[in-house]
Amino acid sequence: MRNLAPVRASSNLFGRFVVPAVVLLLTIGAAWWPPARWSLVLWLPLLALAAYDFFQDRHTLWRNYPLVARIRWGMEDLRPYLRSYIVESDLEGRPFNIDERALIYARAKGQLDAHPFGTELDVYSAEYEWLGHSMAPNEKAPENWRVAVGNSQCRAPYSAALLNISAMSFGSLSANAIMALNKGAAMGGFYHDTGEGGLSRYHRSHGGDLVWEIGSGYFGCRDGWGQFDPARFADTAQIDQVKMVEIKLSQGAKPGHGGVLPGAKVSAEIAEARGVAQGKDCVSPAAHSTFSTPIELLEWAAKLRELSGGKPVGAKFCVGQPHEVFALMKAMLETGIRLDFITVDGAEGGTGAAPIELSNRMGMPLREGLIMVRNALVGCGLKDETKLAAAGKVHSGAGMAMNFALGADWCNAARAFMFSLGCVQSMRCHTDTCPTGVTTQDATRQRGLVVEDKAERVARFQRQTLMGLREMIISMGLNSPSELRPRHVRERRDSVRSDSIDHIYAFLEPGQLLEAPGETPYARHWDAARADSFKPAF
Repeated sequence: MRNLAPVRASSNLFGRFVVPAVVLLLTIGAAWWPPARWSLVLWLPLLALAAYDFFQDRHTLWRNYPLVARIRWGMEDLRPYLRSYIVESDLEGRPFNIDERALIYARAKGQLDAHPFGTELDVYSAEYEWLGHSMAPNEKAPENWRVAVGNSQCRAPYSAALLNISAMSFGSLSANAIMALNKGAAMGGFYHDTGEGGLSRYHRSHGGDLVWEIGSGYFGCRDGWGQFDPARFADTAQIDQVKMVEIKLSQGAKPGHGGVLPGAKVSAEIAEARGVAQGKDCVSPAAHSTFSTPIELLEWAAKLRELSGGKPVGAKFCVGQPHEVFALMKAMLETGIRLDFITVDGAEGGTGAAPIELSNRMGMPLREGLIMVRNALVGCGLKDETKLAAAGKVHSGAGMAMNFALGADWCNAARAFMFSLGCVQSMRCHTDTCPTGVTTQDATRQRGLVVEDKAERVARFQRQTLMGLREMIISMGLNSPSELRPRHVRERRDSVRSDSIDHIYAFLEPGQLLEAPGETPYARHWDAARADSFKPAF
């Protein structure tokens, strides 16, 4: 085998000494030769940087390889862009690949969203799943559908669009981004979820319908000790622009995790929206303080419904321990209190930053979570009273159709609407250096996000996506997305076999959990569920 030691030694020598020595010689030469003195503008800073690297003691690579090691830092900063635009194929990028982002951009801009020369997917691999079309397409399908949200206990039901803006807080998103989203929602007739960071002035700027999300920090409806304040809640919840209230139990990116917004980031505007002190740490606990059991959760939801003037109240969560889902069902049956809706957030969701262990290893993906909650509601005979929403990487009409087939009544999207604002997936949401002004509080970066222009893109993306959904409904011979069933979706088991999804997952019949829970796949979870506690019975 060839001895590579001399090669490595010369490379090591070059990186450690030759480059700094060359910079030193060029600096001396430029200073000595008058015609080249102008180049000292370049060589002197490089020489100073090399000297700093050599003597500093915080970074080993800088100390051992002055100047040269900084190339590594530069490449790390550029890596997301180089990978996205040069290295990756159209189908490789994550969380969203180039094809997915291109579809959103095209629809937001009103450009052609067609694809030439057939699918790039491997139709004999697990990446291909499909919806069954009909030999008799239904061209008379309605051009628009909405969902009535609000059961018999609700005095002010709401008619929701099939695609809405999922929860994103002011503070995580910029003021301009929030205003553009809300104006787009107003233009398109769909709702805008506030996120748990409070209902800010920017959410109200253009009159778009709002769903007010209430998290464990009770931002916008808390007292001086961080506890829920009924009077403050009622004042805001009864605003006409607020159409529904959503209790956030967990979210896909970081289920069961609280958070702290450092005081340095709590500006006057954020303090106003959240009802906290400016410049002081803003704590969002992992758990709610107003309830600790399923029954207490429902009693609080009923109180919120009354305080809001009878508006629909629901809960949002990423499914974690299955018995807790069934505990919530048992509590609804025992108390008679019904949630107006449940939003299932998939573990693949997420807009801002989250601990990587939670993002990668905590929570149930949307498909499994949606099927489980659908089965819990249907199996307990509650699906007619409690509507079901799906959130988690929703970005296309095809994805929406599959969610409807699994039991969803409507869908929410977050990152897709961020893309419609101009997000380029630079992965800098948590650094306050977002290049497109979407997730930064830096006024100079926000300046690039023009509210009027981006609002039109938000509305257009939503409208074009629903048109894509309608084309699929027509091709399947149906009259409405509500007619979609699990049998319409097919998945590959392997390269030679496929089956409809109702032969892969169990889908319960109405009342089946009440009549014969032991005959369902959820028997042990049903037995472990308690209406009076989120802890398992055994």
